Amino acid sequence: MRDIIQAALKGHNADYIEVRLEENASARIAYRGRDLEELGRTTNRGGNVRAMARGGWGFVSFNDLDDLGQRVTMAVAQARLAGAGESALAPIQPAQEVVEPFLKRDPRQVPLADKKAYVDLYNDLILSTPGVQSSNVAYGESYKKITFASTEGAFIEQSRVEATFRLVAVARRDGDVQQSGFSIGRLGDFSFVEELHHQARAAAEKAVAMLSAPAVRGGEYTVVLDPILAGVFCHEAFGHLSESDFVYENPQLQELMVLGKRFGQPLLNIVDGAAIPGLRGSFTYDDEGTPARRSDLIREGILVGRLHSRETAGRMGEQPTGNARALDYRFPPIVRMTNTLIEPGEVSFEDMIAEIKEGVYVKNWYGGQTSMEMFTFSAGEAYMIRNGRVAELLRPVVLTGNVFTTLMNLDAVGNDTDINQGGGCGKAGQSPLPVSNGSPHIRIQQCLVGGR
Repeated sequence: MRDIIQAALKGHNADYIEVRLEENASARIAYRGRDLEELGRTTNRGGNVRAMARGGWGFVSFNDLDDLGQRVTMAVAQARLAGAGESALAPIQPAQEVVEPFLKRDPRQVPLADKKAYVDLYNDLILSTPGVQSSNVAYGESYKKITFASTEGAFIEQSRVEATFRLVAVARRDGDVQQSGFSIGRLGDFSFVEELHHQARAAAEKAVAMLSAPAVRGGEYTVVLDPILAGVFCHEAFGHLSESDFVYENPQLQELMVLGKRFGQPLLNIVDGAAIPGLRGSFTYDDEGTPARRSDLIREGILVGRLHSRETAGRMGEQPTGNARALDYRFPPIVRMTNTLIEPGEVSFEDMIAEIKEGVYVKNWYGGQTSMEMFTFSAGEAYMIRNGRVAELLRPVVLTGNVFTTLMNLDAVGNDTDINQGGGCGKAGQSPLPVSNGSPHIRIQQCLVGGR
């Protein structure tokens, strides 16, 4: 195959060409209540060619791996039609490497019947909890092998295996519905699926308890976010603003996201990078063959970096960061986050809440949305903080605000850390892309909290 790819790349009138071939195998088991909605395995393969000429891109994806030379010719022709300027790709050293998957306990070695038995067990556990009416439980796994080659001489074979588990318990009483759950994922490991008994039972009991919980009185509070919700906030509210294709294409963002500008207090440090081993957002090379690295985004409250593909780095005069990623072979790579983290500080959780007379402690997440610098997030759990202690459980709450104001109001960073590996990121129709995000506990002053 290597000889075929290299032969197909030769003799074309383009500034740059790359070929990405992909083999996929996946399994999924999903329940909605007592109904088994999905059980099976799928396999597929395909590839794409991306070419650049005179600043324009051509892109061709395919399932049939025959006639690769013709696919390259088509992509080059598209690029030449689209191009009307100069190509700009930041230089990298072309790599030639075979990257084996990170494996702890290979999910592929566990029989499908055993996987279903665990899903059945957790589904039965939550449905047997008094007050729980329904459930949504799903297990998924995937294996992916990517072969990447370019006219610059790169040739990389890279494989990954991952597993995910999602559980939601739905409780109902007199027309009132509440839910609680979690989403977990691991790179190259199945063992976490065998240890979810406590979490499943706790989710079911929490959904029932929320039926009796009061709603918060809407207004501004001192809010403490647990590591999971803080990580999601970092990813959604700030991380997407750091993706340089947004910045490059948006004059308003160019005025907001100025390197050297203060975005927070000196205690705030935010990083992104796929070079952290063993996380779902980790890899050795991105989908342009750029080596993974760690990128400082905010250092001591100052904006010091952003995330790049080779093209955005070339056009903005900066260095590529290894953040060009594609969901699969049907899509071209675009700038995406990998593992986005707030670094730990020095404050214990007990000290963080000790001075709060009345505040809100929020944990986990349901979802959220951002529009430029404005954000809205739904917390999975919420509790009142009264006189320095965590008090009663609340109905789910919504946090709303301006990300830049909120970052400036972030006045305490915990000395603990947890990482959420259960989510997937969406952008430009490419979802869910595996990512991780994490943080210590953080405290935010004057945060707008909405209840019922």
